[in-house]
Amino acid sequence: MAELRDLYQEVILEHAKAPRNYRELGAPAAKAEGHNPLCGDRCTVFINQKDGVIQDIAFQGSGCAISKASASMMTQSLKGKTLQEAEDMFKTFHGMVTGQKREGDAPDIGKLKVFAGVSEFPARVKCATLAWHTLEAALHGEQDRVSTE
Repeated sequence: MAELRDLYQEVILEHAKAPRNYRELGAPAAKAEGHNPLCGDRCTVFINQKDGVIQDIAFQGSGCAISKASASMMTQSLKGKTLQEAEDMFKTFHGMVTGQKREGDAPDIGKLKVFAGVSEFPARVKCATLAWHTLEAALHGEQDRVSTE
């Protein structure tokens, strides 16, 4: 089990150091900003979609390793997904990191399982979910900045 935990830590650190899709999209179809006042994480999510499918998704911001890695892996996981699939992944991811859903309770979320251990550290849940809450705001056209508080 310790080897698996080490691997998960490696994946998170890799995405934090070299985040994927870390850029601004020109003229995005949807955009939202999020903030975690507890630790200062900030995130902006940009989405371009066509016919209900996410064509491109990116983010910018600053924050801890968990926050940045979560945003990076979120963008990788959602490219090519329908808006409904994105909503479902948000619910599954949120349930996993808050300890409300266990493996087998929801659809497979692939590599995002590396964040399952976050549920053991309640203060880090907000870090892991900031990008996802910001995604939700973008998908629903919310203009107010998202806060994890």
